[in-house]
Amino acid sequence: MRRTIIGAAVLVVVIIAVVLVVRARPPEPSAAPPPAVKTTTVRKGDLTNTRTVQAQLGFGAARLVKGAAGTVTKLPATGQATELGKELYRVDDQPVVVFFGATPLFRALDTPGIKGSDVAVVMDNLAALGYSVGTRPKDVTKAEFTPRVVEALKKWQKALGVEQTGTLAPGRVLVLDRPMRVGAVKAQLGEPATEELFELTPTTRLVTLQLPVTEAGVLKADLPVTIVRPDNRPVPAKVTSLTQLAAPAENGSGPKVDIVVTPDNPADVADLDTAPVRLTVTTESRTGVLTVPLAALVALKEGGYAVQLPSGGLKAVQTGLYSQDKVEISGDGVVDGLEVVTAQ
Repeated sequence: MRRTIIGAAVLVVVIIAVVLVVRARPPEPSAAPPPAVKTTTVRKGDLTNTRTVQAQLGFGAARLVKGAAGTVTKLPATGQATELGKELYRVDDQPVVVFFGATPLFRALDTPGIKGSDVAVVMDNLAALGYSVGTRPKDVTKAEFTPRVVEALKKWQKALGVEQTGTLAPGRVLVLDRPMRVGAVKAQLGEPATEELFELTPTTRLVTLQLPVTEAGVLKADLPVTIVRPDNRPVPAKVTSLTQLAAPAENGSGPKVDIVVTPDNPADVADLDTAPVRLTVTTESRTGVLTVPLAALVALKEGGYAVQLPSGGLKAVQTGLYSQDKVEISGDGVVDGLEVVTAQ
């Protein structure tokens, strides 16, 4: 009897211990929910691909100036601008003055009755300076060095402070096709004026570069481009000229294209004289197309691509232009605002 009571007591103690252990055990963790998918939206927009090349900002191609017989007695300053009717340099202490036109003076104008395009240049410039020269014929070859032109020439010479001869020698006038600036002075005072005196460049700052013909295909005149200044500020510009150069015979490299780019607003680069810049060119573009991030494309086993809907279904798409991390897509049911799955 006593043994029975003791056994029952032990059994009770064991049961109580088991209950306590079960109650103290932490609950079994529930199964983790499936990870939420990351989605993106099909959007309508523009895509562009660009190419960036190194270029040089400056004043464009230089024109070398040589004078007529005599000794250089005064030279212009670097950066000096040419002005109509104003002295640019001196030879034998006589001023050489700037005229603008298409024909340089190629002979002395010293006899009334001479006709030609050089006479037309003199008439046009004297008239622009306010002197009366009469009516110049539309045909420049018929422009005549009349007594009236001679009289206007004398008045101009008086204002210039030189001998009033009423004649004009070629070496006393430098005819330019447009306003220019002095880029570099090469001569020294006392040297013969027939040597290299100085270089003239355009007054407008330009960007120049050379590219192989095979790399310049996308460029054409009036193409909008972007000049990136040394301070990384973008400047809108346009391609203004392309000139194909002959391939150098000595190294066997292919022909190149000489490219000139002009800023839309010269003031955007007015604080720079010469500087290395970058030129950004749009090589491809699409406007108003449907796009998704590249990570939203799903490669299909049978080839091609699809986008995955949040429900798990796939929708086949055709891809177009790839641009950085986006791609153009199209296909049945692919519309602006469509939600699709993208890679985590």
